[in-house]
Amino acid sequence: MLERTPETHVIDFRAAERLLAARDPRGAVKLLDSVIAAHPENTAARLLRARAFFAAAQLRPAELEFELVLEREPDNAFAHFALARTFQRSGRSEQAVRHFRLAAALDPNPEYLRAARFDTDG
Repeated sequence: MLERTPETHVIDFRAAERLLAARDPRGAVKLLDSVIAAHPENTAARLLRARAFFAAAQLRPAELEFELVLEREPDNAFAHFALARTFQRSGRSEQAVRHFRLAAALDPNPEYLRAARFDTDG
């Protein structure tokens, strides 16, 4: 078996990005598992794996990864937005709205603002 080095983990991370973009989230997760096993503190890899879990409709693992990212980076607007979408897909709309609003408060991205429904509040 190929020896795993920091360089191979970078290559695996980049390949996982490409797999996710090519709509192969399960392949991305597979590559990221070894990266995260070697570098559990790597928030970027965890965020990418969370996105891959979400794309593969593995909502509970996605939720856990997004929450872990937010423990480390509570001001990560994208992670709040993605966690909200995960809750939304899971039918947990009250939790979703909370995270959509946190995302919009952290970053006034129009997509986040629309999702937070600030524009429809009376």
